[in-house]
Amino acid sequence: MPYCEPGMTVGLFGGSFNPPHEGHFLVASLAIQRLGLDQLWWLVTPGNPLKSGNGLAPLHERLALSEAFAHDPRIHVSALEKKLGTAYTARTIRHIVRRNTGVNFVWIMGADNLGDFHRWQEWRSIARTVPLAVIDRPGSTLTYLSSKAARALDKARVAEKNARALARMKPPAWTFIHGPRSHVSSTALRRGNGHQG
Repeated sequence: MPYCEPGMTVGLFGGSFNPPHEGHFLVASLAIQRLGLDQLWWLVTPGNPLKSGNGLAPLHERLALSEAFAHDPRIHVSALEKKLGTAYTARTIRHIVRRNTGVNFVWIMGADNLGDFHRWQEWRSIARTVPLAVIDRPGSTLTYLSSKAARALDKARVAEKNARALARMKPPAWTFIHGPRSHVSSTALRRGNGHQG
């Protein structure tokens, strides 16, 4: 687990990163800037329980590639979930929060994940444990914002202009952050065409 101190604001950015790409770094950079993060933990998961493991590159390769994209000293790439023996975000977050009293954590996800968030194990528990920052991604932003999870958490939505205060808010609290978007996707890169279309 990366080192942090009480009072710090730390973003948790998890995924399979199969492979990582400039879009992931753009999400990480936007989160650092707009949320005022001291650190961002880029958490490379052993695998996504909602996706097939077919075509999943070995963890050590995805870690090395993620390190190559982490062009900011505030970004710490970690395989924490492998060490914990879990692929479930809710368990990972609970462990991190328990071990780091006084640290202000916020979970970061691309807007494409908001559409499926209601399918994550214990997704409501995640929303009650840490604030959530959803970073815009190419696609139908309105579709993401009308997803089951977005509707269920509607009353907990915070105005984007208050994003820098999000990590210190009592969850559930979430915001949607707009900014530059990359059309690169891991799926397209695995298919060899480099972009979605």
